[in-house]
Amino acid sequence: MGRMAKARLIVAAAVMLATAACGGGASEPAKRTEFSIGWSIYAGWMPWPYAQQAGIVKKWADKYGIKINVVQVNDYVESVNQYTAGKLDGVTVTNMDALTIPAAGGKDTSAIILGDYSNGNDGVVLKNAASLADIKGRTVYLAELSVSHYLLARALSTVGLKLADVKTMNTSDADIVAAFSSPTANAAVTWNPQLTELSKMPGANLAFASSEVPAEILDLLVVDSATLKANPNLGKALAGIWYETIALMQQQDASGAAARAAMAKLAGSSPEAFDAQLKTTHLYGSPKEAIAAMGAPDLISTMTKVRDFSFSKGLFGPGARSADAVGMAFPGGKTLGDAANVKLHFDPTFMEQAAAGGN
Repeated sequence: MGRMAKARLIVAAAVMLATAACGGGASEPAKRTEFSIGWSIYAGWMPWPYAQQAGIVKKWADKYGIKINVVQVNDYVESVNQYTAGKLDGVTVTNMDALTIPAAGGKDTSAIILGDYSNGNDGVVLKNAASLADIKGRTVYLAELSVSHYLLARALSTVGLKLADVKTMNTSDADIVAAFSSPTANAAVTWNPQLTELSKMPGANLAFASSEVPAEILDLLVVDSATLKANPNLGKALAGIWYETIALMQQQDASGAAARAAMAKLAGSSPEAFDAQLKTTHLYGSPKEAIAAMGAPDLISTMTKVRDFSFSKGLFGPGARSADAVGMAFPGGKTLGDAANVKLHFDPTFMEQAAAGGN
């Protein structure tokens, strides 16, 4: 389940090159009929490829006279980079990475669907430790500058420690199980399914989970703001696709079980393992629930923590002089950071239309 983030060193340059190559980019939004949405494997994002397989994508696209290609990208970071460079019109992404990759790179981005939050899918695992406080002085294996790094910082703050109290070892999601198998490795942060594997190792225990900081690691669908403005039917279709599929997968009957089993297969997982991952994923099961969460003051508090961490790690680039450098907009006209440089919009418009039955 890949949501790993890497150092953002050439993002701004990539966006500038892509904009030049596209002959104008965001300043010249155009009406179009075909769009591409990228996704990568994660429990909360599997409704997208299932919807394509089941014909739900075509049904809603046809309703609005458009075509939507749902494109798998095997590497999560690559999917976000492709979106940032203009190769995709939208992508599945975490709140932190939406801010630090496209938005920080200058790409005006709108989060139009708030899908879920990690409610135990991410965690800190320690070997031979009585409590989280025993992490002090240890080397922690994790994907640096990712949501795992953010979760580590949040975990440390609960026991009066700082990032300076530990060392980190940059380790990809593909390598972390093998790395933690070493007798010398005794601390790690990762996500499922790797988290489950680490927790099973001799002497290992889950010392801190994302369920202890609920609604901070958010999973979104974001779309290029200029494309969305010129083509609002894209947003309407995407919300229609999402909520029809979410309703189906939540059904406690044969149809719901079949949908979840199909999603598990698309994720390369078993139905049992996939259902276990869903239990540690808080799905916003209706548009009304997602709208309420997007409009709540808690989201601004969460994004304040996320942007402060991101700035402290240099993820806004060398030109950013403060954590306010990249502005964000929230429902009700609220903003955070530089209001003259808003690059990430939490836009409930299309979820509201879905809730009103207007899609």
